Amino acid sequence: MLPAVVKLCCGISYPHLRSMSGLQRTAVAVIGQEITHLKRWGQIQHHTRTHANPKQENVRSAEEDQLFYVRHGREAMRKALCMLEDSEGWKVEIKENNGDMICSKVVPGSGKVFRLEAVLEASVDDLYDLLFVRVEEMPRWNPSVQHIKVLKQVGPDTVVTHEVSAGTAGNLIGQRDFLSVRHSCRQKSGVYLGGAAIHLDSFPPQAGFVRAEDGPTCIIIKPLDATKSSFTWLLNMDVKGWLPKSIVNQALPRAQLDFTQHLRRHFSLR
Repeated sequence: MLPAVVKLCCGISYPHLRSMSGLQRTAVAVIGQEITHLKRWGQIQHHTRTHANPKQENVRSAEEDQLFYVRHGREAMRKALCMLEDSEGWKVEIKENNGDMICSKVVPGSGKVFRLEAVLEASVDDLYDLLFVRVEEMPRWNPSVQHIKVLKQVGPDTVVTHEVSAGTAGNLIGQRDFLSVRHSCRQKSGVYLGGAAIHLDSFPPQAGFVRAEDGPTCIIIKPLDATKSSFTWLLNMDVKGWLPKSIVNQALPRAQLDFTQHLRRHFSLR
């Protein structure tokens, strides 16, 4: 069922593959690989159900719980890649002297989203390690983040995290907390990091914070040479609260530039 749904959502069929460009072709490859994993997992699940006894019910529920998070992360990545592939409607918001550029567009159902393009003096592996494997260490190099904790490790490629932004000077949005699924996929062409907000009854919004929500979002990291990478970041966020859209739309691209600056500073000090 899942492969059919993905084909319908992305408009994928064999005659169209030859005409696909850039990210859309990559999205097909990424999702195709993910579907293979899901089908294999589904076969294991079916075998487990067929041979289960009442004592295995808790184990089976835990496996289904894990599959839910994996699917959530993969679906977020698929949607984010499809947003990036749609080249219509992007407008330049900021262009820095160092080449960093942020564009924006309004996406139905998601509102205004922002795409950052930058070149970083860091390898794909180093960026993947810093942004996904060691994500809990982010407050050490990014003063915009007060706290980030991995609540669930779902296999090597999917995690559930809780994050609290810092109440730093100049933070127009104010402190927020986030509950998100983060998913990674490694290809020969680079690394893809996707994610989206998730709702868990076991982890309600924390007292004193407004819980913001990441929409489908992703980061694409591709090698330019052994020590340099291109960095593309689709930011799609609902900050909640009562802030005017004009303030939010000013603060979000600024936060992307600040994040990139903190990344550069971290790697320059190594």
